[in-house]
Amino acid sequence: MTETNLEETKLEEENQDNGRNEGLEKEKEDRKENGREGRSRFWKGALAGSLVTAFVVLAAVGMAAGIWIMGRQTQETRQAVLPEPEGEYGLDMGRLAPKLGYMQQLIDQYYLFDEDEERENPEDWIYTGYVYSLQDPYSTYYTAEEYESVQESSNGEYCGIGVQVSQNVNTGIITVIRVFKDSPADKAGMRPGDVITGVGDVDAAGMDLSILVSDHIKGEEGTEVTVTVFRESIEDSLDLTMTREIVENPTVEYDLLEDNVGYISISAFEEVTGDQFKTAADSLLGKGAKSLIIDLRNNGGGVVTASTDIADYLLPDGKTIVSFKGKGIDDSVYTSDDGHEVDVPIILLVNGESASASEVLTGALKDNDWATIVGEKTFGKGIAQGIFNLPDGSGLKLTTAYYYTPSGECIHKLGIEPDVTVALDEDLKSKIEIPKDEDNQLQTALEVFDEGVDAVNEKISAENGETAAADDDFEAKVKENLEIEKEAGAAQ
Repeated sequence: MTETNLEETKLEEENQDNGRNEGLEKEKEDRKENGREGRSRFWKGALAGSLVTAFVVLAAVGMAAGIWIMGRQTQETRQAVLPEPEGEYGLDMGRLAPKLGYMQQLIDQYYLFDEDEERENPEDWIYTGYVYSLQDPYSTYYTAEEYESVQESSNGEYCGIGVQVSQNVNTGIITVIRVFKDSPADKAGMRPGDVITGVGDVDAAGMDLSILVSDHIKGEEGTEVTVTVFRESIEDSLDLTMTREIVENPTVEYDLLEDNVGYISISAFEEVTGDQFKTAADSLLGKGAKSLIIDLRNNGGGVVTASTDIADYLLPDGKTIVSFKGKGIDDSVYTSDDGHEVDVPIILLVNGESASASEVLTGALKDNDWATIVGEKTFGKGIAQGIFNLPDGSGLKLTTAYYYTPSGECIHKLGIEPDVTVALDEDLKSKIEIPKDEDNQLQTALEVFDEGVDAVNEKISAENGETAAADDDFEAKVKENLEIEKEAGAAQ
């Protein structure tokens, strides 16, 4: 081989190496692009026949970054004290370290891509996987940064996009259930019912809701974030880009309706919610309210003490509100004892997304015969979580207790049945704001005040019977038309 040919060969090899590198980079980009293009197909399949918007109830973080995380339970934050190693553990630590070391050697020797290019802290992934092995969707490991974020106090003001979301406990699907009016999400075109499939280049499917919010949706005011949603009505995905801004949302809103009916909506249970509710109730009663409607629809919970404070304020003294029984903690019973009660007819509006602390309040008033429940069966989250602060600043959220309604019922995975069952009209579910005169569930609650539970239930049964009869007539007509078409075809 001549010197020239040798140099040409070297150059060719270098070009081939560059081509391989470019190919690897292109492969990485293609994988990302294919992932984005495949989202619509995936979500069409994932949601077929099972688009569930009643959620996860994952968490212990409440509203963060302008996003309400459903099912936040109040929990104590505790400093974990690690015991001295003695006895057997669930993991064989003597076997674990050598095996991980061997795996690292294999990665160093054979792993195709640059492991440090986009790799996150592998140690944190070990802890995450260990907790995941519990197969409890409510138990989560938080890195130090995540733990600091989820522990931020809730004061009703956040920098984010302004939506209320929920996560399905079985599928991990994250669904928008409320969009705050004039929020960044509203301006970008996000609507209730949208399924969040990604934030930027991050796949949202199955990710812990609090982590998705703290690490990817939350951000500085004025910065942009792109949220990818799947919309069932168009069977397609949409990339919605919005600018983060300060989002304000009081947890309690109230109004005096016709016939002196006081209306109070509670969107979540935060530290300030109890005082806000008392202010609202006192104001409405002072203006002449003769009855109260407390709207807990789409309220996934929050601070349990806010819920028990409201129950205490409404109930006479000496009534059981809720009890907790768990592992490693003392059993506890909450009882009304503040010397105050609200003795007017009360209706609670609930639906399948009323969970956790919402169900504590619902169970307390229902079992003590202090309120009538109208709407749909509640979610059924009858367990509570505790957050433990680990010595290195990280955190661990664990399910620690069941809670029981005053009658001794554990409503976990069962929910609470309403006294009057009425579903929200289908055409109202995607609306940003539902006018009160169009809200059929609210209107049904008003009818209960006027006509009583039995009369309204009879009316609903009759209407359902008429609807069923109409459906049967329609099906019969379709079958008849099909037979006519078949006969006409045969005659030709």
